[in-house]
Amino acid sequence: MELNLKGRTALITGGSRGIGYGVAESLAAEGCVLHLASRSAESLQAAKKKLADKYGATVTVHAFDLSTQTNAVALVKACGSLDILINNAGAIPQGTVTALDDKTLRDAWDLKVFGFINLTREIYRDMCEKKRGVIVNIIGVAGERPAANYIAGSMGNAALMALSRALGAESADHGVRVIGLNPGAIETDRQVVRWKARAKKELGDESRWRELTTGFPFGRLGTVAEIADTVAFLCSERSAYTTGTVLTIDGGAAWRK
Repeated sequence: MELNLKGRTALITGGSRGIGYGVAESLAAEGCVLHLASRSAESLQAAKKKLADKYGATVTVHAFDLSTQTNAVALVKACGSLDILINNAGAIPQGTVTALDDKTLRDAWDLKVFGFINLTREIYRDMCEKKRGVIVNIIGVAGERPAANYIAGSMGNAALMALSRALGAESADHGVRVIGLNPGAIETDRQVVRWKARAKKELGDESRWRELTTGFPFGRLGTVAEIADTVAFLCSERSAYTTGTVLTIDGGAAWRK
């Protein structure tokens, strides 16, 4: 399906690996001009080379810690005018309300929650002036199905879901779309490392890690490509009436009994 995204300029945070890099691949395949941001300059350069080699993509990389508003403003200035923003950077640690100390919680929210907000604020303003643009917030299913042992992530994700819905309802008045996307359990490199460690401990063989994932919908984890290709579609005019909503892609896990 032709998505007509060629020549669009996109910023992807957390774009050097995992779902962020997968989205970069999908948008590169569609001919987008890319800006990738993360904390690691080395990882960014590796991602840039892979995208250039495979797709001939134009990629600019930005090593920024996006947990501060100052860096968010600097990143937007470095990127210039954007057609697409993919907010993806940040991970919130597991823990109960009594186990997490204040610094751990605030540090996580500074990147995942306020990082999304700070970038959105700066880029949304410009998109509204241009009367076009798409913002996709890649969040996580804990906001939809909160858990006490992931209390900080549940609260943070719920806040970002509310941001996506509220801003996306207003943004249509300005020709801009804002969408949230909640991935479920996805087979990223980071997750595979964790599953292998568990398989080694429980089964004595890390190569058997997939045996531990058969309880998920369809008997497997979701793939990065399944999330990334959906994001590309949402960014396109093929999905021009989609805004102010949150799409969950978890194989139906959130609603299984």
